[in-house]
Amino acid sequence: MPVSRRKPPWLKVRPGGGEAFGEVKGTLRELGLHTVCEEARCPNIGECWSCGTATFLIMGEVCTRGCRFCAVATGKPGGVLDADEPHKVAKAAAQWELNWVVLTSVDRDDLPDGGAAHFAATVRAIADLSPQTRVEVLTPDFRGDRQAIATVLAAEPAVFAHNLEVVRRLTPQARDRRASYDRSLEVLLLAKELRPDGLTKSSLMLGLGESDDEIRQSLVDLRAVGVDAVTMGQYLQPNPRCMPVERYVEPTEFAAWDAEARGLGFAMVASGPLVRSSYRAGELALEGLLRGCSSG
Repeated sequence: MPVSRRKPPWLKVRPGGGEAFGEVKGTLRELGLHTVCEEARCPNIGECWSCGTATFLIMGEVCTRGCRFCAVATGKPGGVLDADEPHKVAKAAAQWELNWVVLTSVDRDDLPDGGAAHFAATVRAIADLSPQTRVEVLTPDFRGDRQAIATVLAAEPAVFAHNLEVVRRLTPQARDRRASYDRSLEVLLLAKELRPDGLTKSSLMLGLGESDDEIRQSLVDLRAVGVDAVTMGQYLQPNPRCMPVERYVEPTEFAAWDAEARGLGFAMVASGPLVRSSYRAGELALEGLLRGCSSG
């Protein structure tokens, strides 16, 4: 049975504000860019924007899929892309002097390559205009297309991420029918096979009715396909049309999952109620991991 809408104390955050927050918002509006921070109603928007960071949502605001955990609009983009978007994102990264950028997108099943070339163009544009910036891509499943994944990896992002989202049993309820638990694992496996020395990452939402054994199996499955980094956070219902929260997971439980995931061999783990796939704590840990790899 769904829990009360009243959030526990550990999930209450202050709204964003301040000069840096305003600057980020102003630049986004000026360039006509979108962020997943806004579209997904992320609880960390105040923290991240006030520190001058954002996760860019490329390829528009309309998704061709309709997952029941997501607040992003579903519809038919009609194959339309902003050809200048890669340059706009790179310009914002350079203007903010960012060290880390996360690129994610809506699903674009209306495009032959699912938008892979657009991802690659954006990564390369950032490398050209803001060479100090490392880029993490958080991609759709590209319908499992090997060439699309290879196209993105050819642009050499620092991290290739694709989210498992929920445990196997809940996948048909939470995700669009065109997505699947096994396909997501296949995407992550392909990314590791195509670029064995590259870092791969995935994320799980908790609080949708999953059992401990199901969470544990998902972590084992992610390690089996070579995933290096994992994040785990509390699912929060973004609007009344989305799936309800079944349980608020205690911070101590998230800490226990952090320890268990590390024991399974993940090189980086970020686990906590407010952690999201592009959470700043995860980015900082990944930066440290990349420094270790480059100096080893």
